Amino acid sequence: MLKLKACKSVLKRIKITKNRKYLTKHSSKNHLLYKKSKKNKRALSNLLLIKKNYISKIKLLLNI
Repeated sequence: MLKLKACKSVLKRIKITKNRKYLTKHSSKNHLLYKKSKKNKRALSNLLLIKKNYISKIKLLLNI
């Protein structure tokens, strides 16, 4: 039987902390930034905690 591989695109987008929290980046930070305030851009650069209802789907993709 073949070994299941983790989805590499998900691995690139998600960080798993020591306490098993799943973090990702905010969207809307790539272009059209001149419309956004400095405060808003700083807030978007923080990491975002992924909601619990998505974690089971992420675990399936990562084969955890």
